[in-house]
Amino acid sequence: MCNSSGSSVEQMCNSSGSVEQIFVPIMDSLILILGVTGQSLVMVILCRRQRRRMKRGGQASHASTIGTGTDILLLALSAADLLLLSMIPFYSAAIAMRRWPFGDVMCRLVGFLGSACSSASIFTLAALAVSRYLIVVKPTRAYGLLTPRRVSMVAVLLWVPACCLGAPQLAFRFVKTSQGSPDRFICFSFLSHEQRMIYGLFHFLAAFMVPLVTIAVAYGSIYMFLWRGQQASTTPQVERYQSKVTQTTAMLVLAFTVCWLPSYGLALALLVNPHWATTGATGATPRYGAISVFARLMATSSTVMNPILYVLMSQKFRQDLFLLQDFSSGERGWKKNTVWQMTGFVCWRRVWE
Repeated sequence: MCNSSGSSVEQMCNSSGSVEQIFVPIMDSLILILGVTGQSLVMVILCRRQRRRMKRGGQASHASTIGTGTDILLLALSAADLLLLSMIPFYSAAIAMRRWPFGDVMCRLVGFLGSACSSASIFTLAALAVSRYLIVVKPTRAYGLLTPRRVSMVAVLLWVPACCLGAPQLAFRFVKTSQGSPDRFICFSFLSHEQRMIYGLFHFLAAFMVPLVTIAVAYGSIYMFLWRGQQASTTPQVERYQSKVTQTTAMLVLAFTVCWLPSYGLALALLVNPHWATTGATGATPRYGAISVFARLMATSSTVMNPILYVLMSQKFRQDLFLLQDFSSGERGWKKNTVWQMTGFVCWRRVWE
């Protein structure tokens, strides 16, 4: 591609880089605004939901305990997505400037956090799938296993393998000068093609394929169980509710897979050819033009998809969103009335003084 000689190829690469320099920062800004707003709303709604449960007090019901466990995992998913969103400005600036201006430490840290956050997201989705399996297929065991404390511990422990997968980025990433421009620095990953290949394949299997197989087995078992329940016509209302909730979480997984598949596919394709020396470099000339731009934007847009799916598919989430809106409107009205009351009190004091 861009490594090939010839003026026409060189011109094509330069024009591709120019388009990327303009288009990517604009799209990144849009994704950042939508993602941060959406994920922040999700976290506020989930925290308010938890607070309402705590205010009720008393003995926790089966549904309340299970719901709290699911909300904790959704909260962890939003936290991972927010952290991933915080990495976007660094990549966007490097692409716009076509060099890495943030130094060696940030080169390592941004690569580490990007890898760890994406891994934590898919691990959390796998944990959600397993929890859905227990809730639907084995509800008695779910009540004992999916307590808020245990689910919180699982959500934290999922970051251990995620950080281990990101650790090579922290250890082996470095900043070096570009071959074409000695004064331009790029954030480079790993020393040799063999190292990139080993790490890339292992990351693909551990942070993508294995969780996806786990998720597929869990949801396959759920749908078989629900299908048998429909055939037997047992507790249709419960089955309908469980089916709806399961469809929402399954769509989260599907959205994550569709968003990250182009990025992983392109990464695996780049591993095949050892001559693409700047593979994994941030701030270098784009190697695949529109393909690399599309793959990257799809990956970052995964952070926007979850809140959209919650609104489209979850009636409970829509109700919580309306409650939050009503609460905000009521709070503004309360503040306005308070201001008028305080103003009236001050005027009354001045008259009598």
